[in-house]
Amino acid sequence: MKYGWDCKPDVEIGMPYDSIAELPDSVQETLPKKAQQIYRRVFNSAWKEYADPTRRRRGASLEETAHKVAWAAVEKSYEKKGGRWVEKG
Repeated sequence: MKYGWDCKPDVEIGMPYDSIAELPDSVQETLPKKAQQIYRRVFNSAWKEYADPTRRRRGASLEETAHKVAWAAVEKSYEKKGGRWVEKG
């Protein structure tokens, strides 16, 4: 599955996103700033945690896995209401 997001290739294990300004446009345009901070932190953590291909679901790329984990983290604290992401509460 290809997402078309820009981040560093699998061979680089450093932190792909140094700031929320580097997140994909789809994330920046959709999520509130606090949710973007969660997304960035969790994506970077997942990038390191799943660097070893044997830790990922079969055939999943590092990028795909990190994005899925980051979205799952955002969805724990935020939900979509009326087309907007809002903090659960």
